[in-house]
Amino acid sequence: MDVLMPQLGETVAEGTVAAWRKQAGDPVEANEILLDIETDKVSMEIPSPGTGTLAKILVETGETVDVGTLLAVVEVEGESADVGDTGSEAGSEAAATAGTADASAAERAATPAAAAPAAGKSKSTAASRPSRGGNGRGRQMRLSPAVRRLAAEHDIDLNAVTGSGRDGRITRRDMIDFIERGAAAPAAAARQPAAASGTVPFNRIRKLTAEHMVQSKATSPHVLQAVEVDFAGVDRVRAAVRESWRAKRGYSLTYLPFIAYAVCRALKEFPNANASVEDDALILHADVNLAIAVDLGAEGLVAPVIGGADRLSVTELAESIHDLAARARENRLKPDDLSGGTYTLSNSGTFGTLISAPIINQPQVAILSTDGVRKKPVVVEHPSGDSIAIRPVGVLAQSFDHRAIDGAYSAAFLDRVRKLLELTDWFREV
Repeated sequence: MDVLMPQLGETVAEGTVAAWRKQAGDPVEANEILLDIETDKVSMEIPSPGTGTLAKILVETGETVDVGTLLAVVEVEGESADVGDTGSEAGSEAAATAGTADASAAERAATPAAAAPAAGKSKSTAASRPSRGGNGRGRQMRLSPAVRRLAAEHDIDLNAVTGSGRDGRITRRDMIDFIERGAAAPAAAARQPAAASGTVPFNRIRKLTAEHMVQSKATSPHVLQAVEVDFAGVDRVRAAVRESWRAKRGYSLTYLPFIAYAVCRALKEFPNANASVEDDALILHADVNLAIAVDLGAEGLVAPVIGGADRLSVTELAESIHDLAARARENRLKPDDLSGGTYTLSNSGTFGTLISAPIINQPQVAILSTDGVRKKPVVVEHPSGDSIAIRPVGVLAQSFDHRAIDGAYSAAFLDRVRKLLELTDWFREV
């Protein structure tokens, strides 16, 4: 039985073998873990497709190969483990067909950090380093996520590492050997401080993000609308549970899960905003699969998805958001975490922004930016007369695709979100 490089995310065209858990000749059980695979965004364990013997390993640790590449062969009783030229060509042809289909699906449902070019272009956009020596001088050499992570963790100058992989590529084993020899520290000490100015090449996530943003602006006529929201009711419950929440869960209760809760309920009333454009049709989605943009610093951003977010409580949304953000920053997202989003929240409020105009996460039709909450004097209306009060006020700004919805529809949706945030009995919901 063939073990192939899987599709690790909707638009990922390649993956890296991080480690083999089994060696050639080892007996294996069905679903027993054979190896670990990594990309720039996710890592995952690959199980055995059946019970038998791991007959052949065809891709070594540290190698980066395209989706559909034959990684190994598991021999089960009654099957041949021979991998000849004809079989390899057939497998490659099948893998290419699968990769093309996956790439087509990816173009229809890309995430901000996952909107990759077609598989044929993946090698030109991969993270790279100059190759040294021989005929490879001046060529660009791809680096696996494992190599880049080890280089960052140990402050290693990659020019000091000799690669033993194909075409001189540096493998994970090369990095580990380099570290164990104690060569990392001298290499780091020998480096000169980085200049304040210069050229910083885009990494893979940044390249994919850039491509997706340009594609989105070229596809959708973006329109921005914004509303101010009085978060006094939200603040009262946050203040009441602040200490117990942090003591129990180890993190703070922010505004974001309240906003997510209100957005999900408003989307059920305004289904055209929870949709995607396909050809000349608007595809309405029954579930709200809420994508949450997560900042990875200079690396770029990803938007993991909370499936069925409209069925979750504020507490469940808070836990899901915290979990996804933590796993995204630790490179522990799974492929399913990045697929199927129907609406996106982009949270810049932690940086105190006033108003943001986010770019739509194609093929969705809208995205909401949550900006900073500040105390402001506001007019409070009472039957006995109006008064001035100091309230926590923030802006919610939605970019929407004018092909799919109009200004009045978007404005009514935003007004509903605002009213839910201001009028919901949050003590009952938390």
